[in-house]
Amino acid sequence: MRAVCQICLVAATICFVTARAPTSSTESPFRFGAIVVVTLSSPREKFWGAILSLKPEGVSVAGVDLASFDEFLHLLKAGEACSPRIVFFPLHRVERLELDLPEGDVPSLSQRLAAKTGLEVQQALSTRENA
Repeated sequence: MRAVCQICLVAATICFVTARAPTSSTESPFRFGAIVVVTLSSPREKFWGAILSLKPEGVSVAGVDLASFDEFLHLLKAGEACSPRIVFFPLHRVERLELDLPEGDVPSLSQRLAAKTGLEVQQALSTRENA
């Protein structure tokens, strides 16, 4: 006699879970277009820019390395051609993701950009060359 293995698929529902996962990007401040500072490890660096995508694999950002921020402002103010970098950081490198907000009397990086260049952040971080 031969043994026969049969598979029977049955749908199951987990009834005791009452909290729901966020269903829209408006429930998180870290959504497309949010201006952030990304702190990275291995190597240690910081990156400022706008979120393009935030997924379990990592974060995509359009912006500049924080060490180059003042030079980026200078180029924008002088009308020189410059573009933000479009980068992807794997999540294992991301130590912290923080919104670019002012702290007391200290302006945010976005506010510094607007004050020094007269441009809105969205204009400065557009993917076309700024001229």
